[in-house]
Amino acid sequence: MASGNLKVNVYNGTIANPVKGASVTISKNGNVITEVKTDEFGSAGPITLETVSKSYSENEQFEVRPYETYDVKVEALGLTPTTIEDVQIFDGVMSMQDIYITSIDDNVSSDTYEVTPNTLWGDYPDNNLSVENNNDSGIAPIVLTRVVVPNNIIVHDGVPSNTNAPNYTVPFIDYIKNVASSEIYSTWPTETIKANILAIISFTLNRIYTEWYKSRGYDFTITSTTSYDQKYTRNGTIFEPISDIVDDIFNNYIRSGIRMEPLLAHYKNNTTESGYLSQWGSKELGDQGYDALKILRYYYGNSINIYEADVSASYPYSFTETLKKGDCSQNVYLLQNALNYIRGSYPGIPVINNPSGLFDDQTLNAVKVFQKVFNLPQTGEVDYKTWYKISYILTAVEDLTRSVYN
Repeated sequence: MASGNLKVNVYNGTIANPVKGASVTISKNGNVITEVKTDEFGSAGPITLETVSKSYSENEQFEVRPYETYDVKVEALGLTPTTIEDVQIFDGVMSMQDIYITSIDDNVSSDTYEVTPNTLWGDYPDNNLSVENNNDSGIAPIVLTRVVVPNNIIVHDGVPSNTNAPNYTVPFIDYIKNVASSEIYSTWPTETIKANILAIISFTLNRIYTEWYKSRGYDFTITSTTSYDQKYTRNGTIFEPISDIVDDIFNNYIRSGIRMEPLLAHYKNNTTESGYLSQWGSKELGDQGYDALKILRYYYGNSINIYEADVSASYPYSFTETLKKGDCSQNVYLLQNALNYIRGSYPGIPVINNPSGLFDDQTLNAVKVFQKVFNLPQTGEVDYKTWYKISYILTAVEDLTRSVYN
């Protein structure tokens, strides 16, 4: 029988507030499969669960859903019991389910959310170029002066005209991971996944760069609906192969020729229509050995190239170089103090006594534990993706601290 793994991360309102000792119950069709407790980092797992063979996600077919689903319930003292239904498990893949719970509300006995089907399996409307209503030249209006990856974006969970639909403030990186996990299969070739993620990032950055919705009077960045934008699944399951790639390339995007704006990279499940990437077609190209850029040029033209966007200055520090044991610099000193500050929320990260700017054994151990907690390769070196994950968590902890003392 095929199997995949599930890691559950439980937080009280924010990633800066992990919940230790929460009870996590995994069930299917009302039958309890297993019960576990979260550790000092708010994590439970990996938990091995049965699923269907990955062969069902390797080819387009409609007979067997290519993943299994389970319900995950979390209970903790003083917090509202919360259930995420239909958490997705793929063969040979680590699924990561973040669950945010809140203080008990006398008016709410429990919270329940559902992970909606992947767009390759579920029935969703196609994104259509006609809804863009661009000007006659087809060129979107440019509002911003440069392409920037923000800390957060605002996702409208409905069509633009639905004023009753909620808006969610979502970290940019988490949004990209969520959309990619909702739109493609994590069992696909690495270069196929990368190509699709670049299309997703570019589409999102185009919405930001052109201020598409804000320039039309809306108070959000993008919608969650496939007829207008990309599928965002509130409380969706994230898959490790997708997460790893996004961490590596979250500020990369594509553009065409001399055009300055990120490409509004449309795509469909399976199509030969000009201007669209075919998701299943990109999988076939990945099987044939195409790299990500070659896949993208196959669909969007040979003038497509990959560029790097600036990262929002609201991150405390910008990445400059990989830091490793033996290094001695101001950047190492900043790293040591950042990890010590993060310990306020994650005390399981070893303390670095008397930070001096020397990357010593204490720093090495703290970095490795941080990498383990946040599903990064445990190299002990602070590379691009580790630096920005530290920066992201540091910002969350600082925000929590300010909210407590203000």
